[in-house]
Amino acid sequence: MTDNFSNEFNLDEDVIYLNHAAVAPWPIRAEKAVNAFCRENVTIGSKKYANWLKVEARLKQQLAELINASTVDEIALVKNTSEALSFVAYGLDWAKGDNIVTSDEEFPSNMIPWESLADQGVHVIKTHLKDAEDPTAELIKNIDSHTKLLTISSVQYASGLRVDLERLGEACQQKGVLFCIDAIQSIGAFPVDVQKYQADFVMADGHKWMLGPEGLGVFYCRQSAINKLNLTQYGWHMVEDMGNYDVPEWTTAQSARRFECGSPNMLSIHALSASISLLLDVGMDTVAKNVIERGQYVIDKVQQNPSLTLLTNPDRAGNNIIVFKPSNGKTNELFDYLTTHQVVCAKRGGGIRFSPHFYTPHSVIDRAFSLIEAFES
Repeated sequence: MTDNFSNEFNLDEDVIYLNHAAVAPWPIRAEKAVNAFCRENVTIGSKKYANWLKVEARLKQQLAELINASTVDEIALVKNTSEALSFVAYGLDWAKGDNIVTSDEEFPSNMIPWESLADQGVHVIKTHLKDAEDPTAELIKNIDSHTKLLTISSVQYASGLRVDLERLGEACQQKGVLFCIDAIQSIGAFPVDVQKYQADFVMADGHKWMLGPEGLGVFYCRQSAINKLNLTQYGWHMVEDMGNYDVPEWTTAQSARRFECGSPNMLSIHALSASISLLLDVGMDTVAKNVIERGQYVIDKVQQNPSLTLLTNPDRAGNNIIVFKPSNGKTNELFDYLTTHQVVCAKRGGGIRFSPHFYTPHSVIDRAFSLIEAFES
């Protein structure tokens, strides 16, 4: 597949879309999949439900491939990242005095569940990462004999910072600490390898870099960690003999399906499977190369404009999130101007965040910076 992906997307020509770190537009194939699914529901209902289950199974296989899980049995479909993080926070057995090591840059989804454990005597250690020469080392330094879990975002939503997940995983293994990764800002943008990271838990929503709908995400639970989590939800879908409604006794599924308590979100499953098929067709190495190249293109544009200040560290390779601000301090005014002129972006980390994806044309980025120049003049 070439680098011309115009036939895969159908964004309005006047929209300048630079917000994949928030909510992404769908590719055309996702629209087609949803339309076909809707038509089927309208015309024959659930007559072909067995085929729906095949799509669900295919999606799990796609996700396992996308993150290099050792088996599809380590994959659960969840509503969102917050739900999966809460499964871990309230599934583990905590003792008073336990601590959790994380950063001080986390999105609330990867902070609130852990902070809510305070009444159990669990302490959250927030590692200061800004301006750290080696952020990964700073996190490792805070692991002590009371640390039960280290949790970190693979990419920080407000700065674009990426830590060394392999080093963190190795340190956690050596110190007997569980390793949890909020990968919402990397799955679909970069190759992800949960086995290399030696991660116990990884979770992400599908609506950002995976180009899918809101309301459906992935929860990876390493096989050896599945039994470490007590269940907090129960239902017909999480039993081993799923579909056998006549037996009075049941057992919990041995796979990660135990975290799926009820009926699956079939509409979103069809959409996300189609979206991920595009990523896999393109190849994650190509996706990542293009994402990084476009990120660098944005950085170069910012640095070439003396009226802008780059907040994302340009010396750390592989930025898919770039944050900058106007040097005159008029961040709110510039943001309002850009959004009024059809630039879809976000205010994060004290500035304006651009997050182009692999398919984003350079011309779209150029148009955004032409608007910035017009605002300044």
